[in-house]
Amino acid sequence: MVYFYAFLIGGFICALAELIKDLFKLTTGHMTVLFVCLGTLLDSFDFYDRLAKLAGAGATLPITSFGHSLVHASLEKANEIGYLGIFTGVYGKTAGGIAFTMLIAILFALVFRPKK
Repeated sequence: MVYFYAFLIGGFICALAELIKDLFKLTTGHMTVLFVCLGTLLDSFDFYDRLAKLAGAGATLPITSFGHSLVHASLEKANEIGYLGIFTGVYGKTAGGIAFTMLIAILFALVFRPKK
């Protein structure tokens, strides 16, 4: 049943993104920012944790999960050390993903040539 919910929730998030992109003629950058902000908003109401528990990878793989991770890590660190944790906690859960993305981008830039 988890696979079914992952398919439904992940598919709904992706379908929503495509619908918004087509209706409002947004670029990929706009969509990324929009869905990261949507993930942070959903985490503010503790909705995203319940969604991730229900859908598993269907909720944790889309870009909305990155926004959820940013807010979740910041709030955890803020509860530990105070207001300074809002700024320092962001890197706790997301540093690995950001570093991996940068590494892949550098490798692709070295291997593939841009169109002239």
